[in-house]
Amino acid sequence: MNELLTKLKTVLEEGGYTCVLSDSERTLTSKERGILPLVLWLENGEELRGFSAADKIVGKAAAMLYVCMGVRAVHAAVLAEEGLKMLEKYGIETEYDVLTPHIVNRAGDGVCPMERAVSAVSDPAAGRQILKSKVLHRE
Repeated sequence: MNELLTKLKTVLEEGGYTCVLSDSERTLTSKERGILPLVLWLENGEELRGFSAADKIVGKAAAMLYVCMGVRAVHAAVLAEEGLKMLEKYGIETEYDVLTPHIVNRAGDGVCPMERAVSAVSDPAAGRQILKSKVLHRE
């Protein structure tokens, strides 16, 4: 495991965060659920190119957002197979604790709605727009 990812994984777990991003000089943390913090950081113009991330749950939706951010590495406590494919396709170093076929919704009775929203999309920029609309406008 890459040293920065190891540190971020510890911060994620000990701080009770949902995601942590850092480039060693600057660290961003969030306790917001789902992809909301990723969408907000992108929409607020945070410069995250070259950062590393630790996240509780990464599916295809989150992976697309990480690609748009330009992160170089991601550690996921739980990673969906489609998320892994997306991260690998764009050369993002990826580590995970658990690999799962898909991300389930919060009720635990179906596929996550964000994953469903981007299931047929392959372009991360297009996925970002769909996810932004879903998260910020509650469509």
